[in-house]
Amino acid sequence: MRHIPSLLAIVGVAAFLLAGTPASAETAAQPVALGANAVCPISGKPADPRVTVVYEGKTYAFADAACRAQFNEARANSLYQKLGGKAAINAAVESFYAKVLADGRIKHFFEDINMDKQRRKQKEFLAAAFGGPIAWTGKDLRKAHANLPGLTDAHFDAVAENLRKTLEELHVKKELVDQVMAIAASTRDSVLNHKPAAK
Repeated sequence: MRHIPSLLAIVGVAAFLLAGTPASAETAAQPVALGANAVCPISGKPADPRVTVVYEGKTYAFADAACRAQFNEARANSLYQKLGGKAAINAAVESFYAKVLADGRIKHFFEDINMDKQRRKQKEFLAAAFGGPIAWTGKDLRKAHANLPGLTDAHFDAVAENLRKTLEELHVKKELVDQVMAIAASTRDSVLNHKPAAK
C-alpha cells in the first residue's frame, strides 16, 4: 500500500457523510475572483489584487499582507495541510468507498447513489471540515441522512470500522487516526437522527 504522508483526518467525519456541516471546522476562507468586487476572505474588506497567494491551484486575494499571513498560517496549521491536503483526501475517500461498497453490512445504502457525485461531495466536505480553504455549502448531517430507513448504530459502527482500516492502510499516525475516530464518533447522533441531548 502506498504511503500518503500526514493524511488529514481524511474520512474523518465519513460515517455515512452523504453531506454535512462541519460543526467544529476551522474557519475556512472563500476563494475570491480577482476583480473589482473581490472581497478579502479574512477581513471582509475589499481585496487588493496585488496581495495574493496561490494555494492548491487557486488564487486568493486579500485586503493586506496581514490578512494574507493569517490565511497562510491557518493553512499551515490546519489538519487539512498537515495530513496531506487535497491529494490525501482524494486518495482516502477513494479507498474508503471501495471498502464501503464491498461491505455487505452497509453497501445497500449506496445502491441508488451516484457514487461519482458522492465521492466529490465527500471530498469537498472533508476538505472544509479539516481546515481547507473552501467552505462547505452542502446539507447538514441530519438532513442528509433523514431519509435513510433502518440506519442503526451497527451501520454507523461498520462505517467507522472501514474508516479506521482506510486510515491505517494509508499509514496515518495513530494519534491522528484517534483524532479522526473521535470526530467521527461525535457525528453519531446527527447521522442517526437521534434527538439532541437536553442542555
